[in-house]
Amino acid sequence: MTNAELTATAESVPASVPGALRIPGPATPYQGDIARYWDGEARPVNLRLGDVDGLYHHHYGIGEIDSAALGDPADAAYEKKLIAELHRLESAQAEFLLGHLGDIEPRDTLLDAGCGRGGSMVMAHQRFGCTVEGVTLSAKQADFANSRAHELGMQDHVRARVCNMLGTPFATGSVAASWNNESSMYVDLHDLFAEHSRVLEVGGRYVTITGCWNPRYGQPSKWVSQINAHFECNIHSRREYLRAMADNRLVPQAVIDLTPDTLPYWELRATSSLVTGIEEAFINSYRDGSFQYLLIAADRV
Repeated sequence: MTNAELTATAESVPASVPGALRIPGPATPYQGDIARYWDGEARPVNLRLGDVDGLYHHHYGIGEIDSAALGDPADAAYEKKLIAELHRLESAQAEFLLGHLGDIEPRDTLLDAGCGRGGSMVMAHQRFGCTVEGVTLSAKQADFANSRAHELGMQDHVRARVCNMLGTPFATGSVAASWNNESSMYVDLHDLFAEHSRVLEVGGRYVTITGCWNPRYGQPSKWVSQINAHFECNIHSRREYLRAMADNRLVPQAVIDLTPDTLPYWELRATSSLVTGIEEAFINSYRDGSFQYLLIAADRV
C-alpha cells in the first residue's frame, strides 16, 4: 500500500460517524479490538489528571513525591492536591522523554506513535516549536487531541490521525525524531522499529519509555500477565527491544532504568480515589524485579 493510499484510507471515514473505526488497511482483528478498547476507555484517572492543566496523557509518572505540596491527608483539599501531584509526575515523564530527542529545530517534524489524547505532542511543540504528527488507532483519541490542539491555536503544527503505527503515511526519511510512550506493547517490535527506521532521517533519534519484563526473572511473572490482561496488550522483554532495534538500524545511545523513579507514582496513586485495580500488579512487579520501566534512546544509522 502506498503512502497516498494509506492517507486516503485513514481519512475516508469522517470523525462524525458514530462508532467508526478509521483504521487504514491492512487491519487485523486485533487492531480492531485495540481501537474499540481505547474508543471505549473512559477511566477517570486519565481525564481527571489532564483537567489539572489541559495536558491529557496516557502514561505514568516519574520522580519523587512533593510531600509539602500534598499537605495533610486530613485536609479537605488533599485529594485535589494528590491528583495535581500525580499529573505533575506524568508530565515530568513526558519532559524526560522529550529531553532525549536530541537537537530539534522548528523546521523539523516529529512523530508520536500511539499519541493518545495528545498531551506529549502539545508539550513537544511548546518545547521545540516544530510540527508534531501523532498516530493512534482510536478515533476518539485522535478527535480529542485535534480539538485540544485547535483550542490552543496549534492546529497548524500539532495533528493526530487515525492510523496504524506499523504503516504510517509519512515519507521515508521525513521525520527528525520519533517516539513511543507506553504504546509499543500493542505491536510486534520488529514491524514497529522497521517503520520508525523508515520514516526517520539518517541520524534521527528514536525514544521509547516502556514497561518490559525482565529476562533475568526467567519468564513473565503473574503480575506482568495481569497487566497484559488488564490492558489487552503483550508486554515484551528488555532483550526483545534491543534485538529488534539492532535488526532495524536503530543503535541504542542510552538505556535508563526508571523503575525506582516510577514506584513513587504508583504508591501514591494506590492511595487515591482514582484506583483502577491494576496498581498492585505494577507495584509488586516493580518491587520483585520481574518488571522494569525503561527509557531507550536510539539513533537511526
